[in-house]
Amino acid sequence: MSDNPYQNARGNKDRSIANPNGGTMTPGKNAARNSQSNPGEPFLIGDAMTGGYGKGPDILHSCTIAAEKGEIAVIVGPNGAGKSTAMKAVFGMLNVNQGAVRLDGEDITHLSPQQRVVKGMGFVPQTSNIFTSMTVEENLEMGAFIRRDDFRDTMAQVYDLFPILKEKRNQAAGELSGGQRQQVAVGRALMTQPKVLMLDEPTAGVSPIVMDELFDRIIEVARTGIPILMVEQNARQALEIADKAYVLVQGRNAHTGTGKELLADEQVRRSFLGG
Repeated sequence: MSDNPYQNARGNKDRSIANPNGGTMTPGKNAARNSQSNPGEPFLIGDAMTGGYGKGPDILHSCTIAAEKGEIAVIVGPNGAGKSTAMKAVFGMLNVNQGAVRLDGEDITHLSPQQRVVKGMGFVPQTSNIFTSMTVEENLEMGAFIRRDDFRDTMAQVYDLFPILKEKRNQAAGELSGGQRQQVAVGRALMTQPKVLMLDEPTAGVSPIVMDELFDRIIEVARTGIPILMVEQNARQALEIADKAYVLVQGRNAHTGTGKELLADEQVRRSFLGG
């Protein structure tokens, strides 16, 4: 993955794909929203988040994660570090008792996950992320549930990104391999024309070859201008493609830097990457 040709060549200039206003694959209604970004603030930020599930104890402690347009931001750390919890906090699936979540300069801390999807968040959970009894194409159509325009161009772009899905578009999604199911889940999220794409453990349970292929596709999505925020268990491989990376320990920021910086950090390598 370190030799990936996209590593230092992101920022697609093809405006039929890239959208400077929202990072969507095809300019659409999300692209028409007025930008409210504060100068110098990341496009997406979970800022100093403290919180947890329901009335339980706080799991996150002043945790900050962020992603810029066209950037891949990766969250790594040991089991139980709060990685998926941080992702869910950004998406509104748990209580943020202190801190804030802002998208394109707008405070969305108190919005429900459904409202955040309308605002432009695409979220792919680790499990139960497809409709197994529906065909591949029906799954993608479900992803366009908030759309009121013609989404056929977006579907064509998803099929270009994941050619195997076009080949199997009439097959039940539950009959696909694990890697193909993940492609369906990512494709369905892209059908909403998101401003930001959030992926929780996208390579969990897939083979190394399939993992490399999924990472290649994730890089392609980032090249269109969509920020990617990703939790990943395969830390070394994820850091190789990360523009920005966060190491969490017990719900707190332990290390922050570019993927290359953290790969070169002796303490990070020894503590989290096996030396």
